[in-house]
Amino acid sequence: MSGVSAEVRQNCARTSPGLRAAVIRAGPTGVVSSQLVVSLSGVGAGTLDRCADLAAELDRRNVPLSLVVAPRAVGPVHDWVKQRTAAGDALVLRCDGGVEFAHEANLRLIAARNVLERLGLVADCYAPPRRASAGTLTALRRHRFALCADAVAVRDLRTGRTEPARVHGLRRVGGERGEPWRCRALVLGAARVARRGGLVRLAVDASDLDRLGPRQAVLDAVDIALHHGAAPTTYQSQTRVGSPGVSGATTVPFGARRSNSE
Repeated sequence: MSGVSAEVRQNCARTSPGLRAAVIRAGPTGVVSSQLVVSLSGVGAGTLDRCADLAAELDRRNVPLSLVVAPRAVGPVHDWVKQRTAAGDALVLRCDGGVEFAHEANLRLIAARNVLERLGLVADCYAPPRRASAGTLTALRRHRFALCADAVAVRDLRTGRTEPARVHGLRRVGGERGEPWRCRALVLGAARVARRGGLVRLAVDASDLDRLGPRQAVLDAVDIALHHGAAPTTYQSQTRVGSPGVSGATTVPFGARRSNSE
């Protein structure tokens, strides 16, 4: 049967009025050319239960998470983070605040990596809260980070390839009255990018998962992206495609699905 499943229709309708009709009109493309990355930030002792709940929901859909962690917060939950990364989730580093200059970014990266190493964790992907500055990108390359996923693009720091792809998230604007609109925009944005064969980037903050509407909107956005053929992946998977000068390496543009034989 064409169109989205009855479950997704019902979930979308509960998220906000009028969404069900809009999603039903968007039929499947039938082409698997899109990719789906779901990142989760704000993981901590106080949010662990809701993060584990989301992870379980995504496991049922065979969708891995990219766990965006700040070194100061990962300590109390490092056992869960290690368990998730061992099972296929990606670890993505985020330092507190934004920086403009390479020297400052360099110091923060050294401190952050030292904390992760003491916890037995390794990250070669970085996700700043906003657009990455030139200084941040310089420092990341100096420390041999493989990838930077900022608010507007995913940047391969080894090859120089940049994939413009805006993050879709539940930005806290408009207060509670604006929440239904934000939920609706998240689901429709995911459907639009997936239909066009682009890279669907869903950014989830753990603080949003304690409310039914945002939590359901995240799952609906995942479901509609999968329905339109998006292949689940992580930011870390992009670091495995190799770089120039590496024997036997292959490079795959962001948004293209790699063969299972690789």
